[in-house]
Amino acid sequence: MKRVFLFFVIGSFLVIASCNNGNSKFDASGTFEANEVIVSSELSGKILSLNVEEGQTLSKDSVVGMVDAATISLQKEQVEANIQALSEKTADASPQVKLLENQLAVQQSQLNNLLHEQTRIQNLLKQDAATGKQLDDITAQVDVAKKNLAVTQQQINVQRNNIATQNRSILSEGKPLQKRVAQLEDQLKRASIVNPVGGTIITKYAEAGEITSAGKALYKIADLSTMTLRAYPTSSQLSTIKLGQMVKVMVDDGDKKYKEFNGTITWIADKAEFTPKTIQTKDERANLVYAIKIKVKNDGYLKIGMYGEVKFGNNQ
Repeated sequence: MKRVFLFFVIGSFLVIASCNNGNSKFDASGTFEANEVIVSSELSGKILSLNVEEGQTLSKDSVVGMVDAATISLQKEQVEANIQALSEKTADASPQVKLLENQLAVQQSQLNNLLHEQTRIQNLLKQDAATGKQLDDITAQVDVAKKNLAVTQQQINVQRNNIATQNRSILSEGKPLQKRVAQLEDQLKRASIVNPVGGTIITKYAEAGEITSAGKALYKIADLSTMTLRAYPTSSQLSTIKLGQMVKVMVDDGDKKYKEFNGTITWIADKAEFTPKTIQTKDERANLVYAIKIKVKNDGYLKIGMYGEVKFGNNQ
């Protein structure tokens, strides 16, 4: 009788343990997502090439296509031609200045002769061999010659200043044109379709030969090396989790088995929301839950939209 009772107790214990293991629930559930980037065209025009396919892995900053930018290239050449033409519009002051300088040399020579004559008359006047009127006349001529010399020098300066001002006005148009060239060069660079992030092509929206516009989506890419599980613990569980906490992430592996991953909590929502219909939480009676994000290193098994479970209990 004692032996039968002992078997009964052991059997009951095994049944209870089995039931407890079978009914163990996860602390939170959610679906996997990835940081997706939609790559768009930066120019309007015909797509000359787009070398991407869905499922293809691309590296960051790789050139994957080209948009026709012939019109922009022609605009750039036109602006560069306008810059070169500016130098042809400028004036050269050398001929006019040279003419005035020759005139100035003649006037200087005349002044030198008059000064020499003035000195001679002054000496003669001291010897009473000349009159005061002769000295006054030569002095007046010297004054006139000096004034003519000053006027000619002023004309040279004015001519140089006028030409320089005119040339500066013409050449000042060069800076805006150079800025325009820089803008067009930047647009030409944008004709190349450069992949901004490393990852896997999720969706392709366009094909070579199509006409695209600036901002129009070409393809979607996502880095699948690290996935994000968006899970929904209840408010009662919120006090047991924190940023940077390591958790266990379980993914259905078939035949009621689970594949286990290590995850890190990277984000916790600051506001509660109603429980998503597709999410089963630990406390099924709770109406409000908090969204969290858990980063999980992907070994290739995880897919976008895949369902995942979270356990916090052993990681507090």
